[in-house]
Amino acid sequence: MKHLHMTLAAISIILFTYRFALTLMNSAQLDKKWLKISPHILDTFLLLLGVGLAVKLAINPIEYLWLGEKILAIIFYIFTGYYTLKLARNRMMQVIGYLVVMGWIMLVVRIATTKQTIFL
Repeated sequence: MKHLHMTLAAISIILFTYRFALTLMNSAQLDKKWLKISPHILDTFLLLLGVGLAVKLAINPIEYLWLGEKILAIIFYIFTGYYTLKLARNRMMQVIGYLVVMGWIMLVVRIATTKQTIFL
């Protein structure tokens, strides 16, 4: 379960980077149905696996602050990613948004591997 979760997370990051590159190029490929649907399916499975792992390990985000911080970082990642791909008005803002997204991803990975909070 853990390895599947990590694999899906890696695929999600690669797919986001691919969509970001297509956004920078104003590619018509962004209109392809699989590129519109697959991130939602992938992220749904990621969420379900994450909840499944938390239940299996009997941990909750209130008792284990690292998990709460990881969830908050994922929420910020989602909003920043949406801004980067859909709302950013120019390339500079798209690139800044992408870098911020990568920062959130690095934070999530650090928290997941060390089980240590940074902000909470």
